[in-house]
Amino acid sequence: MSVTQQYLLDTYRAAQHGDPTPPAPGADDWQAVREVRDYGRFAAVVRERPARGRVRAALRRFAGAVRGGGVRTPRPLP
Repeated sequence: MSVTQQYLLDTYRAAQHGDPTPPAPGADDWQAVREVRDYGRFAAVVRERPARGRVRAALRRFAGAVRGGGVRTPRPLP
């Protein structure tokens, strides 16, 4: 049974019982995404890590390791 069919069945049952109709599928998806993002930022702050830019920084490190072979040359001593 697809999500749409289940929604239509729930709507029909709600109409038969006089209950309010359930929310349409996908109506609160973006709110759930925002809450997950906010929780991740909160958890990062609690662990004393940067709250923003973590994914981009990790991708930049990964891309640099792949591009440069993972070996960096040391800085020359003064």
